[in-house]
Amino acid sequence: MPNIPAPPPLAFDGLAAAVTGGASGIGLATARYLARGGARVAVLDSAPESLPADDAELLLSVRCDVTDDVSVRAAVTYTAERLGGLDILVNNAGIGAQGTVADNDDAEWARVLDVNVLGMVRTTRAALPHLRASRHAAVINTCSIAATAGLPQRALYSASKGAVLSLTLAMAADHIGEGIRVNCVNPGTADTPWIDRLLSGSEDPAVERKALESRQPTGRLVSAEEVAAAIGYLASPAAASVTGTALAVDGGMQGLRLRPAKS
Repeated sequence: MPNIPAPPPLAFDGLAAAVTGGASGIGLATARYLARGGARVAVLDSAPESLPADDAELLLSVRCDVTDDVSVRAAVTYTAERLGGLDILVNNAGIGAQGTVADNDDAEWARVLDVNVLGMVRTTRAALPHLRASRHAAVINTCSIAATAGLPQRALYSASKGAVLSLTLAMAADHIGEGIRVNCVNPGTADTPWIDRLLSGSEDPAVERKALESRQPTGRLVSAEEVAAAIGYLASPAAASVTGTALAVDGGMQGLRLRPAKS
């Protein structure tokens, strides 16, 4: 696994950040990255008690259900009060889904879209008054390679992430005049708890992991820390001229077409 350098000590000095789905995986890696760079960071999660004990002193833990507008508004208000405002919002909460269009019923489509798309809508909507008051406002949405590449057995998940990509561009256009930058990251297959659960349910986890690794040109899964570093860049003052951008963190999966290795 690559060694991800820490952000400059004062990269986020004086800034307050909220990360949804921040108790594990990419969200937790992002919360840690921002905090190490000097930000005051709140983790908004449906299971905040799962936040590792070692992070409890560094990160503010807030219960938040992104499918419930009342819960979201209460969590964002509490976060802004405790942190003294809100400058950075990382919309990371999301769930996975497998299958073709024939494999999930209407209820499952509604559930996944409610979390992956409307969850971002609710959280951003609640955060906008605080972001407008910031002198350095940034929103970063966790999207996916599934938004730009046709992946088998991912129809529902891909549809939700395609919506996130379009939503990101529309939000960037809507709020650029208010000084709010909006971008997204498009991770490839990342080594996260969801992938671990997916692999554990397969007939041969080792073979399935190898297949996931080999479809990325680097030959390995993306780490949560690598995605966090990309989010950190988009959230930082160093990216002050970057908005409406989808940053791929996918080991070259989106753009590279390598020749097969010689046998």
